[in-house]
Amino acid sequence: MKKLVFIVLAMPVLFACKKHYSLFHSKSKWMKDYFKEIKNYDDIYALSWWDENFDNSYLKITSGKHTRNTYRKLVADDIFLTQCSFSNNKLVAPSAGNKYIAAFPDFGGTEDQVSAEAISSFEDAAGKPIAWAYFSNNWLDSLVFPKQDVNTILSAGKTPFIRIMFRSEFEENKKDPKLSLLDLINGKYDAAITAWANEAKNISEPLLVEFGTEVNGQWFSWNGTYYGGGNTTGYGDATYPDGPEIFRDAYRHLIDVCNAQGADNLTWFYHFDVNDDPEEEWNNPVYYYPGDNYIDWLGVSTYGPVQRGDDYVKPAELIQKAHERFLSISKNKPYAILEFGITEL
Repeated sequence: MKKLVFIVLAMPVLFACKKHYSLFHSKSKWMKDYFKEIKNYDDIYALSWWDENFDNSYLKITSGKHTRNTYRKLVADDIFLTQCSFSNNKLVAPSAGNKYIAAFPDFGGTEDQVSAEAISSFEDAAGKPIAWAYFSNNWLDSLVFPKQDVNTILSAGKTPFIRIMFRSEFEENKKDPKLSLLDLINGKYDAAITAWANEAKNISEPLLVEFGTEVNGQWFSWNGTYYGGGNTTGYGDATYPDGPEIFRDAYRHLIDVCNAQGADNLTWFYHFDVNDDPEEEWNNPVYYYPGDNYIDWLGVSTYGPVQRGDDYVKPAELIQKAHERFLSISKNKPYAILEFGITEL
């Protein structure tokens, strides 16, 4: 989830922005519409709610009593599964129509404050267990396998979902001051990745992993904006946009190093945002994709308004757009909603 700076608007301003905000919209209605629409897509096999409040975003399912009760009723449907299934250590899609239900259960602003209490608190509010617990493995000075966090999640009976976040700091919308995707490609971090992969392998339980969350959003430093954007002459294929190509090759290298260690208990996800930022042709997520030989699942973020006054996009439009993008990237992989949520309207 990208962090945003919010401006508190006075109520008269809210009423003035009728084209962006309607009193007929509510968080509960958006939830109902979203869950109704998602049932029309048998090839979207998972939903993961982003449960966090930051800068008064009110994304939590407990942001209101009506919101909590709505979420509880929606996830109570038997199509939403609470246990992940694996074959050869890889996550497999459930039967058509069924979907895993999961969450980022508010592991703090750095997204890595994993605790059994946070998991149980979310599940108590939801009235249903989650299939996986989603959290960030922040690179910072060096990549270190989050063994304690993984074991905490496993002990709670959930599948760990690790977001490898290639960042040395948490400031967004800028190039990272220390970490470079080009250095990753050229092997600078191989020793750390090798150690990480061996720790992951030694867990002896299936793990879900992603690298480059919401890659087509320039709020994150691995976006192509910071690696040449749409230029084609600075790296690799002279017909391919440099920014996406560098990310693609970095992700491939990361997976190659992990595979070389025999870490075959990892299910690799490719995660993009439903909207491109910047809205440029070269920033289309199709260009960043490492390829079917590397990736096991495709995932997307599809948020509603995260502050009052944001444009209200109907869930049907969000999900349709996300599905079209899935198909444009690969028709051979299962799809997941890796992040979704909305503020109180």
